Amino acid sequence: MAKMGKYESLFIVNATLETEAIQEVVARFKSLVEQNGTLESVDEWGKRKLAYPIDDMNEGYYVLLTFTAPTEFPAELSRVYNITDAVIRSLVIAKNA
Repeated sequence: MAKMGKYESLFIVNATLETEAIQEVVARFKSLVEQNGTLESVDEWGKRKLAYPIDDMNEGYYVLLTFTAPTEFPAELSRVYNITDAVIRSLVIAKNA
């Protein structure tokens, strides 16, 4: 059996998208995590001002996921974040037990 770990992932969605499009992106990543591990919590922070402009954007839609998954999964999640045009920044970190 694959070794499991606890992780947190914060991603920022382009806030200029329609509300439905933002929710579709959030739902896509929730289901991706659920398919590969156990989603413990989803904390949608909503639209917030960015610390600095990214691609001429000053706001982003922040989402924090807390989950347990095999140790190989965070690399795949980061890869999917990077190829998703709607995600402007993302971070996946391992939590200490």
